[in-house]
Amino acid sequence: MELRKNITLKHLFLDQKKCIGIQFKSDKILQVLIESLPNVDWSDKFEMYYVPNTKLNLDLIFKTFNGVAWINGNYFFHEKVVNVNNPVLKLDSYRKRKPMEGYKTCPESYLLKLELKRYSFNTVKNYISSFESFINHFKEKELNEINEMDIRTYLQLLIQKGLSNSQVNLTINSIKFYYETVLGMPNRFYSIERPRKKKSLPEVLSKKEVLRIIDCTSNLKHRCIVGLLYSSGLRRSELLNLKIKDIDSKRMVVVVKDAKGNKDRVTVLSPKLLKNLQEYYKEYRPETYLFEGQKGGKYSVSSVLNIVKSASQKAGIYKKVTPHVLRHSFATHLLENGTDLRHIQLLLGHSSTKTTEIYTHVANSSFSDIKDLLS
Repeated sequence: MELRKNITLKHLFLDQKKCIGIQFKSDKILQVLIESLPNVDWSDKFEMYYVPNTKLNLDLIFKTFNGVAWINGNYFFHEKVVNVNNPVLKLDSYRKRKPMEGYKTCPESYLLKLELKRYSFNTVKNYISSFESFINHFKEKELNEINEMDIRTYLQLLIQKGLSNSQVNLTINSIKFYYETVLGMPNRFYSIERPRKKKSLPEVLSKKEVLRIIDCTSNLKHRCIVGLLYSSGLRRSELLNLKIKDIDSKRMVVVVKDAKGNKDRVTVLSPKLLKNLQEYYKEYRPETYLFEGQKGGKYSVSSVLNIVKSASQKAGIYKKVTPHVLRHSFATHLLENGTDLRHIQLLLGHSSTKTTEIYTHVANSSFSDIKDLLS
């Protein structure tokens, strides 16, 4: 039986105590059940009910709502691996760094949790760098002495120095990771304001420009890589994770496994590209991944970037072209050809149509009915 009602568990830190927050949409049955829990209380700040965070209370919540509501614990159980496809990183290079006088390094608990969560190498590197800059700003303070006002002042300093919104947001994430994930004190700095993201329109190429880039690739392998990025709308990481079996020529789809948000999806496979892929397979004979390095194994990120950049320059296109620009172009060209926005959303793997709607601002079809004022 499908449960239509659901509640979401969240960590709260109230009056220096760990609590279990319980979120739900207005529902009389859920309301009665929640109010029946012992020591339950309401938080005006977080706008949800909560109980003390004990194993007894957690067990009681699951027992109380068994068969009544689905319990979403994704926000509550922190040991969940971020992406199982990411390689297991050992951060020994950070542990073995030569100590510098007066310089604080990341606590061992921080490094261990980063290894456990299996973030990407770039995320790990950025988190460590940002967090160490933060703790070295407070040389005279221990970590547990730093309060919310100290953090606000530090972030304000970064903004005054001219750091971008994304850099400030990265700093916030690295700080929250320590207090909330490493120490298990979620929502410790819940109310820290984040800079508003700059809403830039995606960079898009014309179809002629994309075809010129494909024609200017150095060899069959490169042609398949660029062609697949564009004609299937793949993210760079999705392309690199593709295995031979993910090209389904019978259904004419590309199966994308464990994409962003740990979701699977299918996207379109171009018949013209399929012929190139079949020729490529006969010539290169990859063993596991569709695209592999010279010594086998997954193809490198830098190689894909260089292929796109080199082919773009040969094609006489001097704007910055990246794999993601090809993905943007895929979505925009589909929209211009009359493909429904909801279908584009599914092909791209977006969770919400709001993300996909950005392409309506760059598609030529959005302006085709507007009369030329100079004619």
